[in-house]
Amino acid sequence: MTVTGAAVLRTYATDKALLSRVLVPYKKHCRYLLTAEVSALPDGLARVEGAFAIPESCYIEDTGHLNAVEVNIAYNQMMYYLVAKSVKEGLLAGLQSWTLEDFWAHQLPDILIARFTSRFQRPVDPRDFHGEMELRSTDRRSPGGKPLLMATTTYRYGDVQGGRCDGDATLAFVNFT
Repeated sequence: MTVTGAAVLRTYATDKALLSRVLVPYKKHCRYLLTAEVSALPDGLARVEGAFAIPESCYIEDTGHLNAVEVNIAYNQMMYYLVAKSVKEGLLAGLQSWTLEDFWAHQLPDILIARFTSRFQRPVDPRDFHGEMELRSTDRRSPGGKPLLMATTTYRYGDVQGGRCDGDATLAFVNFT
């Protein structure tokens, strides 16, 4: 399952220590991302493919399918890992000056989802599903003199039964130089 057919320049297997650190802000029962493989793409872009499991919803009775809240949480975890690994490996256009210490400082307060859409095609089993996210473009701006990096992304989730959900999100990286 690939979101686009962009040429892969290099692939990085799951960095277990980094993944563990990325998930620290989440409550233990809300750490859904199990593995994550990052691929460097041309033009300072990147993609991540991950495996997820949600044994029990953190907020609602069992619906039997992945729902919008869980899609958003899974997206956040995948996105944070993609950004952290990309910072570690120097992959992302616009964030080349960041260190992992910069990422940890900015992870929660300064990486915002400015827009998020989901399209559910067929129900996805939340107990065992896969997903991918791709950074498609970055655009550095300075509104009011404050640096801002906008990033467009696309994502997709699926399972072995043919379940599918996909969508788009725009990220805003604020308060960084």
